[in-house]
Amino acid sequence: EVLLVESGGGLVQPGESLSLSCTASGFTFSNYAMSWVRQAPGKGLEWVSGLNQGGGVTSYADSVKGRFTISRDDAKDTLYLRMNNLKPEDTAVYYCAKHTYWSWAAGGMDYWGKGTLVTVSS
Repeated sequence: EVLLVESGGGLVQPGESLSLSCTASGFTFSNYAMSWVRQAPGKGLEWVSGLNQGGGVTSYADSVKGRFTISRDDAKDTLYLRMNNLKPEDTAVYYCAKHTYWSWAAGGMDYWGKGTLVTVSS
């Protein structure tokens, strides 16, 4: 069974940083591209960032480019999202998702975690 478990969410003030983790199991993590997707209160899903097998190719939504960094540790079957200079508009439930292919651009997402809530507020 494929499982993706996010952690690290919480309440932070604008300008602060937070790191999210996603621990994967039930599949060969190193073989697949992974992404982070978020959903703000009352809004639809927004793709945030993705990286390919091996982690050498990454991509970011314009809304987070320069502030967020995606990475992976295949030895630990874990995906990360480092979020700096957080803004109130970053408030959302953050989900990690497994892609169907080694490239995030070439395949859709077939498994999702349950999400972790990030709240940015003063």
